[in-house]
Amino acid sequence: MGRKKDQEEDGVWQDREIRFDSPVASLELRPGEVAIDSMGSVEDTKGNNGEKGSLSITNLRLIWICTRSAKVNLSVGYSAVISINIRTANSRLRGNTQALYVMTKYNDSRFEFVFTNLVRSSPRLFTTVQAVYRAYDTSRLYRDLKLRGAIIKNKSLVMLPGEQMINKVVGVWNLSSDQGNLGTFFITNVRLVWHANLAENFNVSIPYMQMKVVRVRDSKFGPALVVEASQRCGGDILGFRMDPPEQLQAIFKEVQSLHQIYSVTPIFGVDFSTEEKPPPLQELQVERSQDDVEIVGDDEEDAPEAFAAYYADSHQQEAREVELSQELGLAIEKLPEGFTAKGLWSVV
Repeated sequence: MGRKKDQEEDGVWQDREIRFDSPVASLELRPGEVAIDSMGSVEDTKGNNGEKGSLSITNLRLIWICTRSAKVNLSVGYSAVISINIRTANSRLRGNTQALYVMTKYNDSRFEFVFTNLVRSSPRLFTTVQAVYRAYDTSRLYRDLKLRGAIIKNKSLVMLPGEQMINKVVGVWNLSSDQGNLGTFFITNVRLVWHANLAENFNVSIPYMQMKVVRVRDSKFGPALVVEASQRCGGDILGFRMDPPEQLQAIFKEVQSLHQIYSVTPIFGVDFSTEEKPPPLQELQVERSQDDVEIVGDDEEDAPEAFAAYYADSHQQEAREVELSQELGLAIEKLPEGFTAKGLWSVV
């Protein structure tokens, strides 16, 4: 729990994390997040087979919300995605049909998500998700700290689409080594870039999205501009020095101001549009209702974790041991840890 809180305080989590059955507030779009497309009839075939829901495709993640209960939902950030494929799946609502398989890795675990479009003969689910993820994957310089990248050509910054040059500062020392390296700053509306004058490939690109703290403090070289990166990209601390001190203060205020502006109106760099504008996510959410049923065994300690059903097949490649179930009087496969026959029958 503390780790999740630290990640939220550290900045944008929507594209980095996978969340199961989150509070509805976590599904609301954050500043800079845009709903690119929405589909009202999509089944979560892997974890909630037979359940109809709505799928919202944003520039940062996939959001699936169960129609029956908004408490059953998924948030899948694109940064966790390993691959996207189209294969046959067995859907309770459509039978054997083509479905979208999304393989992910998060917190050292692999999760697989399978989404089936309940609208027949519509490739929209496949084409939109694949195209948006491709746009996300090819625009990582907007969001990721990059060292020694191909970002400088003929001592000029290779600009990103929509990026605007704010300032260029010469005579900036990078304090990463004992001697320091003389180079040049490029300050844009998206990031802060430094490169060495003698070696263009010795450079660093720091998006404002990854800046945790920007300040001026003393170093063994004198007053320096210090940029502390967020924990998700390593928590590196980078120091830069320039003369005279008045210029250092001016650059500090400029970078700090741009960082604050970016925090309010971030630019994530995922440029994609559809012909039809999707309805807002709020219109796809359903009101919470109380089902007229008796809930058996609702103790959280006894209930399997919500994400257990989404583990990738790699967790199930080996056949489980067969044992005698005293509860059923039958020989069954040994159940995974945390599951009981009584609990599974209660779910059914």
